Amino acid sequence: MPIKFRLKVLLAERGMTQKQLADMTGIRPPTISAICLGTVKEFPIGAIDKICKALNCQPGDIMEYVEE
Repeated sequence: MPIKFRLKVLLAERGMTQKQLADMTGIRPPTISAICLGTVKEFPIGAIDKICKALNCQPGDIMEYVEE
């Protein structure tokens, strides 16, 4: 898939765990894990909004398009 997720990197840069992000956003931990692993099948706008608010970042900080 040409979309690469950088959430794991962002969490590491902020010294935050996936569980902490899940608690802050209300997003289920398995969903946060799937985003970090790049195995998420759908990434709803609402989840992107919550993560951006929690991490004070932009959607482009969470994911990037990489041509194959």
